[in-house]
Amino acid sequence: MSGTSITPSACYRDPAAAAAWLCAAFGFEIVVQIDAPDGAPANCHYEIGRDQARIAIGGRWADWTAVPDGTVTGWLSVHLPDELGADGLDAHCAHARAAGAVIDAEPADEFFGARRYRAVDPGGHRWSFQVQVREVSRAEAEEHLGIEIARWE
Repeated sequence: MSGTSITPSACYRDPAAAAAWLCAAFGFEIVVQIDAPDGAPANCHYEIGRDQARIAIGGRWADWTAVPDGTVTGWLSVHLPDELGADGLDAHCAHARAAGAVIDAEPADEFFGARRYRAVDPGGHRWSFQVQVREVSRAEAEEHLGIEIARWE
């Protein structure tokens, strides 16, 4: 591998089932599969991906990998190819819903030019999927937010 990359990770009670579900519901594919020889979820590792993006899926191998009070402080944000367009994102959402995802925000056009929806998987992880449907200038974004944007790249 050359250059820097970041691979977010999510822990599940049954990572093999989670990886399979995520692929079926959200259109990922398994790119790394290490099944635990002893069958213990904590000893396996999967990476699922789409295009150049990857997410590691594992078992709960330490106390800190499970949020004790059920509060999730983050989510996984996936930028799908813009070529899908608004209709493609809506179809992605419908497919995820049919596979059992809980849709907690229906597809909607956002001020920053994306169309986005949010879903919750059976393990309680939150996902955001979006495509860019129009370009937004820095000036437009600042006007909408009512503040100056310190950095815009």
